[in-house]
Amino acid sequence: MKVALVPHHDGSALHVPEQRPSLGDIVPVYVRLPHDYPVEAVYARSVYDGEPRYAQAVVDHQDALEVWWRADLLVHNPDTRYRFLLDRGDGGHIWLHAGGLSDHDPTDATDFRLTTFGGPPAWVDDAVIYQIFPDRFARSGQVDLPAPEWALPAQWNDKVIDRGPQAGIQFYGGDLYGIADRLDYLVKLGVDVVYLTPFFPAASNHRYNATSFDQVDPHLGGDAALAALTAAAHQRGMRVIGDLTTNHSGDTHEWFRRAMTDPSSPEASYYYLTGDGGYVSWFDVPSLPKLNWSSPELRERILAVASRWLRQPYGLDGWRIDVANMTGRQGAEDHYHEAARALRGVVDGEKFLFAEHFHDYTADLPGDGWQGVMNYAGFAKPVWSWLTPYQRGPIIPGIPLPLRALPGERTARTMRAFAAGVPWSATNANVTLLSSHDSPRIRTFLGTAERVAVAAGLLFTYPGTPMMFMGDEIGIEGANGEDARVPMPWDDPVRFAEPTYDVYRELIALRRAHPALRNGGLRWLHAGPDVLLYLRESPEERLLILASRAPHTPLQLPAALVRDIPHNVYGGAHATLTDETLTLPADGPTFQVWSL
Repeated sequence: MKVALVPHHDGSALHVPEQRPSLGDIVPVYVRLPHDYPVEAVYARSVYDGEPRYAQAVVDHQDALEVWWRADLLVHNPDTRYRFLLDRGDGGHIWLHAGGLSDHDPTDATDFRLTTFGGPPAWVDDAVIYQIFPDRFARSGQVDLPAPEWALPAQWNDKVIDRGPQAGIQFYGGDLYGIADRLDYLVKLGVDVVYLTPFFPAASNHRYNATSFDQVDPHLGGDAALAALTAAAHQRGMRVIGDLTTNHSGDTHEWFRRAMTDPSSPEASYYYLTGDGGYVSWFDVPSLPKLNWSSPELRERILAVASRWLRQPYGLDGWRIDVANMTGRQGAEDHYHEAARALRGVVDGEKFLFAEHFHDYTADLPGDGWQGVMNYAGFAKPVWSWLTPYQRGPIIPGIPLPLRALPGERTARTMRAFAAGVPWSATNANVTLLSSHDSPRIRTFLGTAERVAVAAGLLFTYPGTPMMFMGDEIGIEGANGEDARVPMPWDDPVRFAEPTYDVYRELIALRRAHPALRNGGLRWLHAGPDVLLYLRESPEERLLILASRAPHTPLQLPAALVRDIPHNVYGGAHATLTDETLTLPADGPTFQVWSL
């Protein structure tokens, strides 16, 4: 099957050299058209104070493959939206926008976007995140405390209770010193960022129902253990990110208890008290009373909490915001964007702020709040659905249906649709993932190490900041979020001999070796039922990525895509180059990367 190139633009530096413009700047933007693409004129349409305006593009240069057109874009508003109008003469006109090509007038929702708000710190481009559930990662032996009164103590090898009231109280006793002791394992794997689920004291093993934001849980080692962990990580060139719940506290939280006992206290304004002794809680879960962001006092307290743990001696390198999509939203009230902007103001230029979000996040990432989200909707869910072999697999988080195998065309359309709805800086910062503490494990979703290897290939080559959940790299399984929270089997040599470990380590090394995988653009070339094909490009290099779930019809690309002899840099497969055609192998499941 021959793959034809189409006009292309994305928000990366190859097409938008000025990535952090200021108001009033004139920024060149480039669009690429194949030599045989019929066009009489090209215009960049932008929105200026709510009104469209057009700038005619000119031919800037040509290469063996395409003609590069340049238009000068005035950055008049903080969020500058633009698309390209391709005049094809008697053939009519066509639009090129972030969602692709349209022969009808598209809405502005899928326009390319250039923002003056800036993106995350530069180190996020290079980051590989490892999520740790502290109770289940490692015991140090340094925390000599009896189990909490609420807890059901467990031995390290005990089976996880994944349903019923005991699921949230099963207590294995991992601590922060234990994480510090295992940092060299993460360094060897290639990880450079540790993301901790909450470390505040709470009446549960997950600690999302905090009793205080002013201390680290003594059962994790207390404040000193967090300071020791961040210091040990920083000594190794690593970073540590915390998990902050801004939507609710626990019903044992000191603020909530004061609010319930003294309606005249400042803390009473922190919650939605109903006047009859009741209160609003997250999804009617009584242990999770909802925080009221209309309270100026609550905002000050939350921002003070966020700021405190970013400073020394703790020195966290950022926050993941739990239930971010619901923060500040309650009925007719909507303080969501104010909350996001306020928390962004606490995070200085070297800290990372990203949000939990399971569904459509596009309206929630205008650029001035969260720097990215956990990309379940635009990455994890479509990858799960493409690579699963099942028609009735595990339940997908957020959807009351079992996972079903879907064709690659639907996968690519979903991924493109979500990327089209946000600025490029957000797409490149969004945290891509295959598993988390809230989802089934990727090994359970896909069933075999062979398919997991393809999923991992996508994780480390698709735009975004890749994150793995502890143990994904050794094939740990779990059928739901609770079942996935398995203690790390440090004493099981068979588990660490899993071929998946080498796959993760090699793919992380591949990402580190190639700048185009960290900040290059994305160009979709083909999506078929069983195969996905795309380019990652930077000014320095061009990488061709092929992912397949099964054998398929061989794909043929124009030979002009190849700047030199195609060199396979991952997967080991050979591509055939003639004067006119580059032919790719058609087996599967497989994951291959070539440098062109």
